[in-house]
Amino acid sequence: MSRTLRFGLGALLVLALGLLGSYLLQRAESYEEVVTHGPSPEARANPYLAAETFLRKQGLEVTRADNLSGLDTLPSRGHTLLLLANRSNLTPRQNERLLEWTARGGHLLFIAERMWDEEKGKSGDGLLDTLNVQQYPVEQLDEDQGEDEAEEPSDSTADEQTAEPAGEDSAEETADAYPELTKLYLENEQAPAYIGFDPDFHLYDANNLAHVWANSGEATHLLQIYHGDGLISIVSDAWIWQNVNLGSYDNAWLLWYLSQDSAVTLVYNADRDGLLTLLQRHFAPALLALGLLLVLALWHVGQRRGPLLQPQPASRRQLQEHLRAAADFLLRHGGQQPLLSNLQQDILRRARRRHPGFERLAVADQWQILGRLSRQPSTVISQAMRPLGQKRLSASDFTRQVAHLQTLRNAL
Repeated sequence: MSRTLRFGLGALLVLALGLLGSYLLQRAESYEEVVTHGPSPEARANPYLAAETFLRKQGLEVTRADNLSGLDTLPSRGHTLLLLANRSNLTPRQNERLLEWTARGGHLLFIAERMWDEEKGKSGDGLLDTLNVQQYPVEQLDEDQGEDEAEEPSDSTADEQTAEPAGEDSAEETADAYPELTKLYLENEQAPAYIGFDPDFHLYDANNLAHVWANSGEATHLLQIYHGDGLISIVSDAWIWQNVNLGSYDNAWLLWYLSQDSAVTLVYNADRDGLLTLLQRHFAPALLALGLLLVLALWHVGQRRGPLLQPQPASRRQLQEHLRAAADFLLRHGGQQPLLSNLQQDILRRARRRHPGFERLAVADQWQILGRLSRQPSTVISQAMRPLGQKRLSASDFTRQVAHLQTLRNAL
């Protein structure tokens, strides 16, 4: 194939690829795809993380507390305490401390957690019972209203008297476009704020002390009561301020409205104080005295009994004692065989130096040469150089064997 033909084919291929690319670009359409990875680990760990971020963006100072241990040092005036934790483990004393903190000028906001028990005359929620605020399920309210209507007289006069109010109620229900939402009316505002409280619960102010409240179609979900120089806000539930619901309706606005112009502390854990914390708070001097007593007792028990032993001088041991100790150590850890074998190897090593070619001789010839070099009888040579068995020697036999070997080594 000539160069011209190859060049032409290459040009045609490039042109075809260019036309194909141009066609594909004209047919292609760009689009955007949003990939949702779900909430971050921080949001999953903290259901009120969005509420914290929102309040900080409004210019409020927001801190998070894991418990109520810092309540004594928390300033009251200009401060809002959002108690969002479970309060079932709070002691009566802790409830009193919360109310005392509020009375000094603080703003306390908490969630009503228990239903009112008519038989017991209390709900078991220390804060609610102290303020005489009762929480009921809306179903129970409907049943009570039905019983009251059944007890009313059914004569024609009563029907005529109640006909007109019933028409007014129906007109109001028709005008209420969002009966499931809680409405909060403010002065100088034409429309209310709508909050998404759970409509199944109702707050009842038995002492009629609330000056602000917010209602849905059938129930009350927000009460504000003055307490000393401070303010208490009670809500039927706080799920409206969790991450998934904060942006719905006017939920975020209500959170800002209740905490405006103040520093905010959110409490996520309201467990009762531990035993050590209570002891440190109420019995600090007694703990200090107990600690000092324990130190003195340990010092007394740890005193030395009897005269002190003087340290032994380093030069008291003789060379013979060191050698004996080293030999005892080797005998105890290595046994008899390595010691005897080392002496025999040392004898053979000396014999090789004095008689070249000694290692190539037979054993009998080696013993004859050892006898001639050391001038020792053959019985001594055979007794010293015989092979070692696995049987452990007695102390006298071992001593005798070592003596033969040393005599033979010293004679070489």
